Amino acid sequence: MAARPASKGAWFDPIFQFACLGAATLLLAALGGIVVALTIGGWPALHKFGLGFFTSTTWNPVTEVYGAAGPIVGTLITSFLALILALPVALGVSVFLVEFCPKRLAQPIAIAVELLAGIPSIVYGMWGLFVLAPWFALHVQLPLMMNIEAGSIWEKVFYGVPNGANIFTASLILSIMILPYMAAVFRELFLTVPAQVRESAYGIGCTPFEVVRSVTIPYVRSGMVGVVMLGLGRALGETMAVTFIIGNAHGLPQSLFDSGSTLASTIANEFTEATGEMHTAALTALGLVLFVITFSVLAIARALLLRQRQD
Repeated sequence: MAARPASKGAWFDPIFQFACLGAATLLLAALGGIVVALTIGGWPALHKFGLGFFTSTTWNPVTEVYGAAGPIVGTLITSFLALILALPVALGVSVFLVEFCPKRLAQPIAIAVELLAGIPSIVYGMWGLFVLAPWFALHVQLPLMMNIEAGSIWEKVFYGVPNGANIFTASLILSIMILPYMAAVFRELFLTVPAQVRESAYGIGCTPFEVVRSVTIPYVRSGMVGVVMLGLGRALGETMAVTFIIGNAHGLPQSLFDSGSTLASTIANEFTEATGEMHTAALTALGLVLFVITFSVLAIARALLLRQRQD
């Protein structure tokens, strides 16, 4: 039996494999280089302050004393609060586009949502500073503070300066930023559910809510976990939009309407003015902490996806 002739493109396979290996190696090398550079740059601050760098709220460039607890807590609070605000709305938008919206309107609305996801963050920040913050202070923050019973727990929750620049409004801006992205990807996930599966559920008498809860969401559950974590990762690293509206105070926030800061906003505000070696090292250490937090979130997402696939 005669041997089959080799494929005309067989000679290209080793080159293609080597190119893919080189791309993966380059990515890992770049990632390792970032970690090494941040560690070396931030080591003077980490070595001098030790664990106190992560637990102290003191940030004083005059006395060369730096603590990252305030920005770390502010980053986590604003990101998770933004995710809590954005997730239900994103799910509602995606379910509407897939299940209820007329077909002739679904595509234009979906395109509009995708375009919103591409708006630069600084635009959201400027809108938040000049429009949202004054409106929020006048119509939400001030009435709440004036009508809350003195000494109650709500007074502690909503205490703050009524200027609209606080932890909650920063979280609201972040939620508006990540909402279009999450809604667009959720919609694409829901469209992967075979039409006959949903039609079968409707055929046995399921309501739209039951179809979404019992058929659509279980079918794309692993993908939804990835979308949620990616949205959280984007919120963790957002800089300019948060810098405009969070108030930029380094202490621990005492209420939802208190000023605060994030790791990214602190770096953006002070890096160009950092003249001392310790100040620069402290800001670089903040970058390392932000990298570790974001990487940990994505690693947790990956672990959850693997666990669901195994189950």
